[in-house]
Amino acid sequence: MRLPCDAALVVVDMQQAIDDPQWGRRNNPGAEAAVASLIAAWRAEKLPLVHVRRDSLEPNSPFAPGKAGHAFKACALPIEGERIVGRGASSAFVGAGLEDELDALGVTTLVICGALTPNAVEATARHAGDLGYRVFVVADACFAVDKRDARGRLWAAEDAHALSLANLSGEYAEIVDCAQTLQASALANARQRARGSRGR
Repeated sequence: MRLPCDAALVVVDMQQAIDDPQWGRRNNPGAEAAVASLIAAWRAEKLPLVHVRRDSLEPNSPFAPGKAGHAFKACALPIEGERIVGRGASSAFVGAGLEDELDALGVTTLVICGALTPNAVEATARHAGDLGYRVFVVADACFAVDKRDARGRLWAAEDAHALSLANLSGEYAEIVDCAQTLQASALANARQRARGSRGR
């Protein structure tokens, strides 16, 4: 895995609402710790970071503005100066200004994490791939929930997560893990610093 120095970390929907019991059982209980480590690395390396926040238009949704669930989780609290993009559609690129934010930063590569894997993460990654970005999805920094299909079969969160990543792999994104990504983020900034020192 190799990242350019403009690689943006896009953290999707890491809000209190994602813990609402209505969503059901989830996989990957370590996702929050992985997300926190990615955010810390991007801040330390001074790489671009964008928080995507779900601003539900449904008044009874736990993601609706004004509800307690609309707030960011402790593992992903934005700090001053970090960009926050509100989304109303499945993809963070629809009507949210995300593409404009990334263009302003000169971003060509996205590293995506957050929730839920088969929902906003997959929709955003597919859209990003179609727009021409190079996309990495950090598998262990995402999670899914159990899902029942139209025939009544209940698919375990682990299976929903794995299938979503399989759908993305190769065509829309490269699937990586947190350890690979942390190493690549450090190398990206080290290469940038080395180029800067050679230019002086």
